[in-house]
Amino acid sequence: MTKNNKNLSDWIGNSEKRTEIIHQQSLDGFAALMDEEMPASPFVPAGGHWMYFLPTDRQSNLAEDGHSYKGSFLPPVDLPRRMWAGGRLTFDRPIKATDTIEKISTVKSIVEKEGRTGKLVFVTVEHELVGDGGRYIHEEHDIVYREAAVANAPARQPEPAPTDATWTQIISPDPVMLFRYSALTYNGHRIHYDRDYVTGVEGYPGLIVHGPLIGTLLMKLAIENMNGKSLKKFEFRNSSPIFDVANFEICGKKIDDTQCQVWAKGPAGELAVMATAQF
Repeated sequence: MTKNNKNLSDWIGNSEKRTEIIHQQSLDGFAALMDEEMPASPFVPAGGHWMYFLPTDRQSNLAEDGHSYKGSFLPPVDLPRRMWAGGRLTFDRPIKATDTIEKISTVKSIVEKEGRTGKLVFVTVEHELVGDGGRYIHEEHDIVYREAAVANAPARQPEPAPTDATWTQIISPDPVMLFRYSALTYNGHRIHYDRDYVTGVEGYPGLIVHGPLIGTLLMKLAIENMNGKSLKKFEFRNSSPIFDVANFEICGKKIDDTQCQVWAKGPAGELAVMATAQF
């Protein structure tokens, strides 16, 4: 239930549409973040679509955490913490700069649960990116809402990451990297740039590395190690957050000529993100 006693299920089917011309500036910005040569390719890399169709809420419509108030498109979940829990993507055809694309977003499901740390609400949003000639990308985006951190609560034992990787790469997150990605995605969530907020209010040990940034890095790792084949499907699940206080690893292994597994591993060997890529 919400504060005004409306059922959260009333938001299932809620939809919004936006149209945008894909611009080169974000592609160059992302290439700079990845320390790559510029100008960047005019084709949007896997995960690069998250740099478009950005939120433009008025400053007066932002909640304490830096996100817009819930209750318009997304349901007004009465829980203070929100995280990107995972997603499933299908890539039908490439996007390039100057393409005009319509994004149709729909709330597909809302599930309330009781977890180890209290109440949880999972919201799944479907996104379709379409234009002349049909669909570009279909995506299901899972969001989890949680209760506030409880002081002195026992720490959850994280799931260990696989140890049989054949590809590994060390990523060194820092506040500048996280700020630049927040700028590229116009993400105002304070957990990614406001250390006082994320440690003092939400109770985390450091700034949190963006879920979609890790997902994009994993897609890049998969494509590079599968001989540059075209990515068709990508499914990922976030298990534990990654913080800017230490390096982390992105890892992977080939399953066969058409698919591989990739994952992100925290500094203590914990599994942060597990994903499967199909080509």
